[in-house]
Amino acid sequence: MPEAPRNHHTTTEYSLTEKNKKSLQFIEDVTSNPDAIQQRILSEILTQNADVEYLHRHGLSGDTTDRETFKKLIPVVTYEDLHTDITRIANGDKSPILSSHPISEFLTSSGTSGGERKLMPTIEDELKRRSLLYSLLMPVMNQFVSGLDKGKGMYFLFIKSESKTPGGLPARPVLTSYYKSSHFKERPDDPYTNYTSPNPTILCPDSYQSMYSQMLCGLCLNKEVLRVGAVFASGFIRAIRFLEKHWVHLTHDIRTGSLNSIISDPSVREAVMKILKPDPNLADFIEFECSKNSWRAIITRLWPNTKYVDVIVTGSMAQYIPTLDYYSNGLPLVCTMYASSECYFGVNLNPLCNPSDVAYTLIPTMAYFEFLPVQRNNVNGGSEKKEKKKQKLVELADVKIGEEYELVVTTYAGLYRYRVGDILRVVGFKNKAPQFSFICRKNVALSIDSDKTDEVELHKAVETAVNHLVPFGVTLTEYTSYADTTTVPGHYVIFWEVSVNGSISVPASAFEDCCLTIEESLNSVYRQGRTSDKSIGALEIKIVENGTFDKLMDYAISLGASINQYKTPRCVKYEPIVKLLNSRVVSSYFSPKCPKWFPGHKMWNNVN
Repeated sequence: MPEAPRNHHTTTEYSLTEKNKKSLQFIEDVTSNPDAIQQRILSEILTQNADVEYLHRHGLSGDTTDRETFKKLIPVVTYEDLHTDITRIANGDKSPILSSHPISEFLTSSGTSGGERKLMPTIEDELKRRSLLYSLLMPVMNQFVSGLDKGKGMYFLFIKSESKTPGGLPARPVLTSYYKSSHFKERPDDPYTNYTSPNPTILCPDSYQSMYSQMLCGLCLNKEVLRVGAVFASGFIRAIRFLEKHWVHLTHDIRTGSLNSIISDPSVREAVMKILKPDPNLADFIEFECSKNSWRAIITRLWPNTKYVDVIVTGSMAQYIPTLDYYSNGLPLVCTMYASSECYFGVNLNPLCNPSDVAYTLIPTMAYFEFLPVQRNNVNGGSEKKEKKKQKLVELADVKIGEEYELVVTTYAGLYRYRVGDILRVVGFKNKAPQFSFICRKNVALSIDSDKTDEVELHKAVETAVNHLVPFGVTLTEYTSYADTTTVPGHYVIFWEVSVNGSISVPASAFEDCCLTIEESLNSVYRQGRTSDKSIGALEIKIVENGTFDKLMDYAISLGASINQYKTPRCVKYEPIVKLLNSRVVSSYFSPKCPKWFPGHKMWNNVN
């Protein structure tokens, strides 16, 4: 008797299972022999780009593809080293300068901590590699959380209107490039990419209309939502705060089935009206929940079937973890992938781990990876890092567990031995492929003299200091820092935006204690400069008006940053940003005394 035909639901489940198996097997395969794959990837890149000017300029002939010759002839570079070549391409030079394939567009860095927006060249084929990495995320997640194909994801995704270089090439953030591509817009039917936000709401260049319409759709489909998220934790929290401000208008739309006239984009209106129907009961429910005094667990209250929050909470985003826990009722915070404008790197194979334990497995087919060792010198208990001069770079398969490295990439799109600027630590292995935790961005630091303070160290110091405010019902909502060299000596300035939840006034001494605690928490080189050398002045905390960091983001977006990529800079140097912050200061406090420093404990006596 012939087999009965499968119904559509069963067929879909079967194909989904097979697809997941193939993705997981791919991960197994590429992590089992990463060195051989890396050699093949480098050979492919060099063969594809055999005729490019950049490689010939450094003496690499067209038929040379071996790794040792490549490493001997091609220098390790930064963006500044490539600036002239990138400018030529941006101005319209179509000769094969960096890539034999035409440069299809430039991907812009977020450009939030300074005035410069870096332009990363890319080619059409890179979209396939990015799509491949995205295709691995849900098969991995499905091993830990079942049934995700039975509902929707509520993700707040945004684009920025693209600009053009003088030569006519698009210049836009990497996520804008991806969302505008056919790989995203015309993606095949897949229950894992079934979002509450219709494409037109994501592709709307007006960030307010985009946010409003995406939130409205997410509320209308609240029972179907199984996971929520954004790219960065800060972006998701901004969405929740948007709901706090606009829930009255949103519930009115749901109650009446009519869309607010502020949504003027015709394609957005059309897409939303396919979802929006009059639903007084849902409107009453949302109004009841949003009218409560506390917004604790608002995510699980409004979207009761949510299983996790999908956002980046590593690096500087870690400061948002308490806020996310508050809003989500302690749902798992999931970091799924590691990527940048230069290249997409890897995936988190244990997505339900604690945020502090997040580790990314670099997929060896994405690019050719090298690692510049970073030496950590514990001088007098400090945590400063010193890079060895002319340090030999290490292959992906040869990194050592517990060691820290700066990531260096060679891409199909024309970056050769390029220093990304990310500091990673090896924390384990998947088969023979290393797994890395993200430590910090190199050069995101405060420095007055010989001191160097990275964002991880600063964040830990701030975390410790804010405990002085707890008895007064005050919490820190946002911060950034600035090395003020207009004073003599220069000093660190920390801008704080705080939320007052109690009725007790905060004495100046509490903020002064915060200043001193931060200084006590910083490395020995800083404390020596403050206490012995007198090369650093007293640390200052400036309290700014509420809403200041929203203004800072708006300003960054006006300069060309993407709302989707934006994250609050932990150190600012760009003068207009410093001016904006200073214009909103309501009070200022200095460390009342020098931090402790014990010269007898230092190791300099053993040097020289």
